[in-house]
Amino acid sequence: MEFPFANDHASPGDAPLAERIRPRTLDDFLGQDAIVGPGKLLRRALEAGELRQSMILWGPPGCGKTTLARILAAGVKNRFVPFSAVTASISDVKRVIADAKKLRGVDRRPLLLFVDEIHRFNKAQQDAFLPHIEDGTIVFIGATTENPSFEVIGPLLSRSRVFVLDALGVDDVAAVLRRALADGEHGLGGRVQAADEVLRFLAEHAQGDARVALNALDYAASVLATSDDRVLTREAAQDALQKRLVVSDKAGESHFNLISALHKSLRGGDADAGLYWLARMCEAGEDPLYIARRLVRFASEDVGNADPPALPLAIATREAAAFVGYPECKLALAQCVVYLALAPKSNAIYRAYARAAEAAAEGSYAVPLHIRNAPTRLMKDLGYGKDYVYTHDHPDAPPQEYLPTELASRRFYEPGDAGLEAELRRRLEAFRGRKRRGKS
Repeated sequence: MEFPFANDHASPGDAPLAERIRPRTLDDFLGQDAIVGPGKLLRRALEAGELRQSMILWGPPGCGKTTLARILAAGVKNRFVPFSAVTASISDVKRVIADAKKLRGVDRRPLLLFVDEIHRFNKAQQDAFLPHIEDGTIVFIGATTENPSFEVIGPLLSRSRVFVLDALGVDDVAAVLRRALADGEHGLGGRVQAADEVLRFLAEHAQGDARVALNALDYAASVLATSDDRVLTREAAQDALQKRLVVSDKAGESHFNLISALHKSLRGGDADAGLYWLARMCEAGEDPLYIARRLVRFASEDVGNADPPALPLAIATREAAAFVGYPECKLALAQCVVYLALAPKSNAIYRAYARAAEAAAEGSYAVPLHIRNAPTRLMKDLGYGKDYVYTHDHPDAPPQEYLPTELASRRFYEPGDAGLEAELRRRLEAFRGRKRRGKS
């Protein structure tokens, strides 16, 4: 097998615009100054002409991960083989590595093996790279849109440096579009005209993904090619974009980021933010029952007894989501989100249970004899149930001790002052006062 150098690739004229104008050097690479700016590690590696450390490039789609890998390989003149974990099998990788071992005896340089979407490889497949990284046959470059802490195995992660790439800013994406319009060799070469405001419109709606913006521009240019007027209007740009899918990976980090944003917005009392994050998830096709389950949890964890109707409302919302499904259940979810955001808040139940669970973990303390059940004669003779006071018959009697002796002085539930809990605090303090007086 022959391995190309990274700068050997040439994009044919019928390749997508995003591929044709892919930057060849760091000077043309927009954004990501935090990792490739002056004095940064990757730039220094290129200037030294040597890349020895494996790495993971983590960032959202269209931020330049593949482009950066190609630039790095070209800059250090290592042979470069790109793979996509979506289409490549482990047998393909093994074949490439076997050939790389033969070629290493000729040029004494490791192969730069680039695996796009490394998170798509399972543990065994990722394991296969380790011995070849160790013996210097390959320098591994993995690219992923998912958090490598969860999606890349520990041994591979420990042998790699993680570089975080950010979504491109609007100015950077607009600059990419201007370059594509002006580039006569690889781009559109002035065949289409567009005002800056139209390019910024495309850039804003690309949500940091240069590929989306370039694909839209490419499509618009192909339509305008049959027109006498080669000026890209805002309306034509909007048509080219069509409907941008809302980004939400239901199995990855963004899934948890979105539900975290919803939960924290509700906790902070922001109904508008809660509705926005709810819409982000619903429009991306998130399972409505998953959202509803989280709302049920929120009703107890963050509202609790400050507003007890919150829990039955959340449960009713879950039932509605199961009963009618999408799209009708979106309004039931929205109703619940607004109610929970504006409800008085208390995490007293959450904290109370945590304290009780901690006490339960200390040991299995005996149930006091007087509150044990005594269904048999033997149990009664052993003192089970002795001296128990039936509260309904003696409502004015001092409260008995219901906790194990070892925990008699412990307090678990401490109501707050919001909503109904202010009244529950008053009742609880009255109960504890009567209990103290009964012991004195």
